[in-house]
Amino acid sequence: MAFELPALPFAPNALEPHMSAQTFSFHHAKHHQAYVTNLNNLIKDTPLADKTLEEIILDAAKDPAKAGIFNNAAQVWNHTFFWNCLKPNGGGTPTGDLLAKIEAAFGSFDAFKDQFKAAAVGQFGSGWAWLVVEGGALKITKTPNADLPMAHGQTALLTVDVWEHAYYLDFQNRRPDFVQSFLDNLVNWDFVAANLAKA
Repeated sequence: MAFELPALPFAPNALEPHMSAQTFSFHHAKHHQAYVTNLNNLIKDTPLADKTLEEIILDAAKDPAKAGIFNNAAQVWNHTFFWNCLKPNGGGTPTGDLLAKIEAAFGSFDAFKDQFKAAAVGQFGSGWAWLVVEGGALKITKTPNADLPMAHGQTALLTVDVWEHAYYLDFQNRRPDFVQSFLDNLVNWDFVAANLAKA
């Protein structure tokens, strides 16, 4: 079963001016597609070819000889998850159980935003910042390169991609401005709340 590039959950220009259609032409149509293509080539005619994406990630995470498979599979998953963390006219403040749990975990929603932004901005080089559930508790974490929460027994609720290609066309080297714009204008809190409910 070959994997396919998932469609964006919005039009490529729907997040402008915060994230441009030009960014998506590279980040989704070329970069994400390359991971899908590479993964299909790596698992073709192997026992992993009939596994789910999550099964491939967890299998490859345990075997250093499968680092290439892990990196491509995890990046297919990470990017698909990231697109769903975005929505037009997003951002702002969540509501209900999600907000209550964020306030309980971090003291306030503003404190959560400060800590999440610090994790994203402080991730050296390429990687991701995450809001996760671990042992029933909410926490903020960050991972380098293709690494992701499920490889560490955590459930992802929210992520922001801080690889430079995620924001360079729109923000150049201003990662803090990109992360602030993500929080203020782009976060799909409905998706985050749904992930929390399933967790």
